[in-house]
Parts: sequence; C-alpha cells; structure tokens
Amino acid sequence: MIRKLQAVALDCADPVRLAEFYAELLGGRVVADPENPGWVEVHGFEGTPLACQRVDGYRPPEWPGRQHPQQLHLDFDVDDLEGEEKRALALGATVLERTDRIRPGANWRVYADPAGHPFCLCLH
Repeated sequence: MIRKLQAVALDCADPVRLAEFYAELLGGRVVADPENPGWVEVHGFEGTPLACQRVDGYRPPEWPGRQHPQQLHLDFDVDDLEGEEKRALALGATVLERTDRIRPGANWRVYADPAGHPFCLCLH
C-alpha cells in the first residue's frame, strides 16, 4: 500500500525560478540538490511538497485550452482573496479568470504561475 503522496511535480523551463515563486507564495523554502539542478523542491508549508522539474522544450498549458490543456492545477485555501491575489501577482502570477466575479456563488479565482501552470486561490 502507498504510504503517502511524496510530491507533486510541475514541468517547467526554470525550476529554480518556479520553486522560488511557490516558496514565497506558500511560505515555504527552496530545497535544491546541486547534484541534480533540473529538480528543485519546495518544503516547509502545510501539505505535500511541490517539485519543479526542468523539461527541454517546455510549453506551458493554455487555460482554458484544447491544444495545450492544463492537465493539472493546484487549489490553495485563503482567508483574504483580494490580499492574496495582490501578493501572488507581485510574485509573478497572472490572472486568468476572476471566477467569483462572473459566476454566482463561485469563491475562487484562476491564475497562472510564472511557468504558465494554472492554480486557484479559493476563499474559505
């Protein structure tokens, strides 16, 4: 039986840059292995660690998209949607959709990290 989910790995062109983004966003720390510069992890926050993996010729997903579908996205619980949006944008995220403003009852917004992966900030 599987004991636990070890990590969620995100493909990207620059694993250090992406790991720094998520470390700042989540209040974690970057854990790099000098022997393997193509794999950088983010630890020190509540939840499963994130890993950022270098992929040659990386092409970011499109949201919403059919040619380069997102395939995976991350959801993060927040207490202050406006404040966390400002912080995420200052760290290099971009807004994809302010869902809470266009769908009645929605409590989330969709963003792209610096490598183009979609993620949501969810008000709880």
